Amino acid sequence: MSSLTNINPVAPTSLDSALRPALWDDYVGQKQVKANVRISIDAAKKRGSMPEHILFYGPPGVGKTTLAHLVAATLESPLKSTSGVAIERAGDLAAILTNLEPNTVLFIDEIHRLSRKIEELLYPALESGHLDIILGKGPSARTVELALPPFTLVGATTRVAELSGPLRSRFGGGMYQLDFYSDDDLRDIIHRSAHLLGLDAPQEVIERIAARSRATPRVANALLKRVRDFSEVHERPLSAELCDEACELFGIDLHGLTKDDRRYLETLLKSFRGGPAGVQALAAALHEDVDTVEHVYEPYLLRLGFIERGSRGRILTQSGRAYLSVEKPSLF
Repeated sequence: MSSLTNINPVAPTSLDSALRPALWDDYVGQKQVKANVRISIDAAKKRGSMPEHILFYGPPGVGKTTLAHLVAATLESPLKSTSGVAIERAGDLAAILTNLEPNTVLFIDEIHRLSRKIEELLYPALESGHLDIILGKGPSARTVELALPPFTLVGATTRVAELSGPLRSRFGGGMYQLDFYSDDDLRDIIHRSAHLLGLDAPQEVIERIAARSRATPRVANALLKRVRDFSEVHERPLSAELCDEACELFGIDLHGLTKDDRRYLETLLKSFRGGPAGVQALAAALHEDVDTVEHVYEPYLLRLGFIERGSRGRILTQSGRAYLSVEKPSLF
């Protein structure tokens, strides 16, 4: 079985939270974002106030939620977490805001899912710290202004373009874009996670997992855990050979592409002669919805340079054609 280091591996029930960095020094990557956020927090602490509202945006799995936790920990503030899809009615938002403790960090994940009506209710809470509640209907309706305790909103989204202009403006200069990770940063993350999991992972295993991690820490940690499971079930130590066998079983090649990614590329080549292909036609050919094509398949393929998106549609690049020309891409 996988050999263990001298530390105690974390319990499975606390696995995901245990791998999340609890200190700024443990958070790898996004250096410019970290530096700017720390300045905002430190300045606010010196003034004895809460920092301005913050918006993190970028691809899934690159650390937006972790940064929200670090902001709250640095401020020594309670963290209240919810999501845009969970706030369906004005009463939902009112209940959350009126029950906040003073100096709370309110984290709203996928904040772009808030309806415009909810957004409008949120504006005065962000600007002046009060909530406008309408009581009654018709001519007898009246507005009651409720004072809110000081708080900082930390929003996270994978689709910043879907936020309305007025909501984006409420974050002022506190908007930070998180990007995909380099292989060097991913290797550091995997090394740390392997240590926390009690795994003695050789450097060659770390490098193979990093290369297949789609430039995303969440994918890196998930793949590390799956390779660990494969190692334990087969009662074999972690090695480059075992990692390759596991990833072949998982259907993940050395680029981090899956069979679904390859199906996308093959459909673009065979059904549309490499493009250009409109996204709706491509989605129909893949039997997927447009949202899945645009936000699940395409971001990483674009980063690899295998496809291009233009005004006329999607185009398979020369790099994408070269990838497909290999009988068994990247030798699983």
